[in-house]
Amino acid sequence: MPVPCIKTVSGTILVEASASVERGTYIYCRVSSYSKKADLDRQMQRCLDYCAAHGWLVDRAVKEIASGMNDQRRKLDSILQKPPSRLIVEHKDRLTRFGFAYLETMLPQVGCDLIVINRTDSVQDDLMADLVAVVTSFWCRLYGKRRGSAKAKRLAKDLE
Repeated sequence: MPVPCIKTVSGTILVEASASVERGTYIYCRVSSYSKKADLDRQMQRCLDYCAAHGWLVDRAVKEIASGMNDQRRKLDSILQKPPSRLIVEHKDRLTRFGFAYLETMLPQVGCDLIVINRTDSVQDDLMADLVAVVTSFWCRLYGKRRGSAKAKRLAKDLE
């Protein structure tokens, strides 16, 4: 058990109501493509500097290269399976492109403080960034399908 508890003779497990476990401070950094990998390192350094300035010891620092619209990110999933006491991200769109409000509501309920270092003040800038992300994502999926079907046709032709 991750908290202090007592197992009775009958097999019942009693957990102390006031028991709190420090699960540490985690940093999550993400970029959408390998071409932006250098930005990933800079993003991580800014988060580490922020934690150092606040006197927080970083227990785990996670870097991921994946789309913010992808809801099956292996490294983020591993963090959310057992949320830390504190999760640091540089911008809210580094955590997720859509549905940030759900995470912002859910994480404190499981004892995790979500800290966003740079929050944008402009709703218009946020909406424009989201629109560009959606269009880019769909364009990449469409382009990828076209390239895949062209490759399949070439392979079928070579096999004939």
